[in-house]
Amino acid sequence: MKNSCAFTALLTLIVLPGAAPAWDDEGHMIVAALAYDRLDSSVRARADALVRMNAQYQSWTGGVATASQGKVAFMKAATWPDYIKTAPGYKNDKDPTGPDAARNIGYGDHLQHRYWHYKDLPLSQDGTPTKNPTEPNAQTQIDAFRAVLADPNASDALKSFDLVWLLHLVGDVHQPLHAASRFAKATPHGDEGGNLVCLGPTMKGRCPTLHAFWDDILGTSKRPTAAMASAKKLSLPAGAPDLSTANWLEESEQIALARVYIKPILGGKGPYKVTKAYRTMARAAARERVVLAGARLAAILNQELK
Repeated sequence: MKNSCAFTALLTLIVLPGAAPAWDDEGHMIVAALAYDRLDSSVRARADALVRMNAQYQSWTGGVATASQGKVAFMKAATWPDYIKTAPGYKNDKDPTGPDAARNIGYGDHLQHRYWHYKDLPLSQDGTPTKNPTEPNAQTQIDAFRAVLADPNASDALKSFDLVWLLHLVGDVHQPLHAASRFAKATPHGDEGGNLVCLGPTMKGRCPTLHAFWDDILGTSKRPTAAMASAKKLSLPAGAPDLSTANWLEESEQIALARVYIKPILGGKGPYKVTKAYRTMARAAARERVVLAGARLAAILNQELK
């Protein structure tokens, strides 16, 4: 569970609908750290070379010991698709139905593609009619990026771009609220992955969201060392991981139904007061999800970059 300072910070955070990441940087770096340690040596070297092609590489590795630069850069690369949401020169194109929504052209693409970060599978607990998600989405893009990484004819420049996105999106779809939108009487068009559900207390009429709560539950540090320390406390499962993106999303949706949209999170927009028991359960669920994400990400890269 987050410490009290992190939770206090959560209560003062303002998150606009559609603007939240999945997991904060720390959660994404935990997934990447778990995966990096499980990469085959040749695949790790290949991934290191591709990550070095990102323009942020020097900022990621400045002051980092040479022996640790590969892992740190890999971890920071997993946060890059959130970084471009506020980076100069990148445009929030908003429309997932636009002509460039699914394009895959590499680092020359300065669209933010925020709709790539999720696939909101619809759920309803009160009989409210639902609506299917649009494409492109996290599932279409993960599958597309995997195909490029496995393609011997694809350029390294494109593979670098796709690798960085893949590192991020595999983490995204294991966050339950990046795979579900609840349709209810209070939110008949869906709650945007919990972004329309308020958690009290409100501050000057504004309140943190359910989505932000789940993003923050693993921690809010931007330091790779903090993520490495957290990752060391987690153990990856044995055996061959499930590599179906569709299955991951269905898992996350079921977790949203069974472990997110439960008391004290009722069927309206809130505000709801999160209990200690709910926070403890959420942290355990989040840890389970990042462990699976790390194992699956490593298996994908060992397969596609071999």
